[in-house]
Amino acid sequence: MDTTLRDGEQTSGVSFSASEKLTLAKLLLEELKVDRIEIASARVSEGEFQSVKQILQWAAGKGFEDRVEVLTFVDGGLSIRWMQEAGARVQNLLTKGSLNHLTHQLKKTPKKHFEEIAEVIRMAQAEGISTNVYLEDWSNGMRNSPEYVFEFLNFLSTQPLRRILLPDTLGVLTPPETGDFIKQIVTRYPDIHFDFHGHNDYDLSVANVMEALKAGCHGLHLTVNGMGERAGNAPLASVVAVINDFLPDYRINVEESSLFKVSKLVSAFTGFGIPANKPIVGDNVFTQTAGIHADGDNKKNLYFNDLLPERFGRKRKYALGKTSGKANIQKNLQELGLTLNEEEIKKVTARIIELGDKKERVTKDDLPFIISDVLDSDSYQHKVVVKSYVLTHAKGLKPSTTICVEIEGETFEENAQGDGQFDAFMNALRKVYRAKKRSLPNLIDYAVRIPPGSNSDALCETFITWQEGEKEFTTRGLDSDQTVSAIKATEKMLNIF
Repeated sequence: MDTTLRDGEQTSGVSFSASEKLTLAKLLLEELKVDRIEIASARVSEGEFQSVKQILQWAAGKGFEDRVEVLTFVDGGLSIRWMQEAGARVQNLLTKGSLNHLTHQLKKTPKKHFEEIAEVIRMAQAEGISTNVYLEDWSNGMRNSPEYVFEFLNFLSTQPLRRILLPDTLGVLTPPETGDFIKQIVTRYPDIHFDFHGHNDYDLSVANVMEALKAGCHGLHLTVNGMGERAGNAPLASVVAVINDFLPDYRINVEESSLFKVSKLVSAFTGFGIPANKPIVGDNVFTQTAGIHADGDNKKNLYFNDLLPERFGRKRKYALGKTSGKANIQKNLQELGLTLNEEEIKKVTARIIELGDKKERVTKDDLPFIISDVLDSDSYQHKVVVKSYVLTHAKGLKPSTTICVEIEGETFEENAQGDGQFDAFMNALRKVYRAKKRSLPNLIDYAVRIPPGSNSDALCETFITWQEGEKEFTTRGLDSDQTVSAIKATEKMLNIF
C-alpha cells in the first residue's frame, strides 16, 4: 500500500491540492501498479473531503473502490458518515497499539477501547464499508506491554476485518526486533493478514521491511521518496528494488520503470527535493564521477551492479569534474558523437579539472563549448598573456583593477578604475598599451550568455566585437565567472589583433 497521499502528506510543509492528489492516485494505481493507496485522513478539512470525493468518483469508474483507503478514528461514527458522503469504501481505523498510549492519551481501559472499536466496525459494516485496523505505537507496545498487544489482537481476531496494520510509529525498531515481533504475531494468528508500516528515524526502515517479510508479514506500507513525518516512511523505490533483487520468493506488481517518473512528479508537486544521493531516484546514484570507475566500465563494466539504471527508466551518466579523468570525458564524447585525439582530450581534461577546482559543476551539454574554447586557444600564438589581475568592487567606491600583462616576454603592471570591473580592466590595459605606444581596437558590442543546452551554472560565454578602422572581428571567452570570461575574450583579441 502506498500512503504518500496520507502519511506522506504529514511531511512538514507539504500539502497536496485536490487535483494533485487525483493525478498521483491515477499514476500510483494505473501506471506504478501499487495494490492499494491510502489517500487521506477523515474529517481533516473541506479540501481533503473534496479530494477524496474526486478520487473515489474516478476509482468507481475503474472498479478501484476497494483499493482506495482512508484513515479514520474511533469517534462514535463521525468518520463513517464522512466516508459515506465522500464515497469511500475502505477505512483504516486508528487505534492504540500500546498500553502507554491508551493510558496516557485516551485515559481509557482496554475493555472500554475495545468496545468503542467494535461499535465503529459494526457501523462501518452496516454501511458497506470494510475495515482495516491500525495499532498505533505497536512497536513500543511489543517492547513494553506485549500482554496488552496480544489481548488486543485476541479481540480483533473476533471482528470482521480485512487486515491488521502494525506501525513502527516512532521508527524505533531494529531489524532483529522487527523480525521477532512479526514472527510471534503471524505464528499466533495464522489466518489474519498483517501489514507492516515502517518509519525511518534511525534509517533502518528498509532493513526492517526485509525482516518483516522474512518473518511472514503479508503487506507493506511505503511512500514515494520516503516522505512522511519526521524522518519519513520506508521509501517505495528502495523497497521495490530490494525485494526484486534480494527476496526471490516474493513477487510484487509494482512497475520499476515508472518509479523515477512518479518520484520526480511528487517532488515537483511538494517542492520537497530529492537528495542527490538518494538510492534509485537521486540524481547521483547512476553517475560515475571517478575516472577509474569510468575506465572500469569501459573494461567489462567492472563498476556495474544489479541496479542498472534502465530498470528505472534512467541512464548512466559520467560526471565531469576534477576527479573525472579522460575516461569520463570519452564516455560523454561518445554520447555526443564527438571524437578528439589524445592531445586534445588531455587539454580538455585539464580545462575541466580547472573548473572542478572552482567547485563548478560541468555537464555533458557544456562539453562542446569547452572543446571549442580549448581548441580555439590553440589556433593563435600566445604573444600576449594576462598573467594575473585583482578585481575589486566595494559599496560606495568605484570598481578598480590591477593587472599584470606579459607582452612578448616583457611584463607590465597597471591599476585603473572604471564604471565596472571589466571597464576598469580595459582602462588598466590601455595604460599598458599607451606605455608601449600601441593602440587598442574599439569595443563595439558585448554579449554574455549561458551556453545553449547547458543546465548548469558552470559556464558563461562572453562575446566581444571589436573594430579597428573598417575591420570588425569577434572573440569569445568561456569561464564560470562573467568578468573572467570577458578578460579571456580580450586576451584572444590581443593575440590576433
